Amino acid sequence: QVQLVESGGGLVQAGGSLRLSCAASGSIFSINAMGWYRQAPGNQRELVARIISGGSANYADSVKGRFTISRDNAKNTVYLQMNSLKPEDTAVYYCNVDGYSGSYYGSRPFSSWGQGTQVTVSS
Repeated sequence: QVQLVESGGGLVQAGGSLRLSCAASGSIFSINAMGWYRQAPGNQRELVARIISGGSANYADSVKGRFTISRDNAKNTVYLQMNSLKPEDTAVYYCNVDGYSGSYYGSRPFSSWGQGTQVTVSS
């Protein structure tokens, strides 16, 4: 079982910044990818940014140049630095981690989601 704990959401004015964190814990053998998704009321959940084990990252077009995803492999933690926030960035942000749980002698794939953290950007 792999658990994710998110932090860093809140209320900020347009143009401001926030940093989200997501720490994974539990029976983790390896992590392949870590990402952030968001869901605004009435909308589907969408990918914001994702980073794989080699460090390559991809971003939604709407956040390119404003958001930066990074990871600390030693801490099994992923971050999302959000700058120049806009009201349309308002949503619940969810962390997602894909990998393998268990050990070298036996592992199975997992995909875990965080509980979500609210980000509200006022105009």
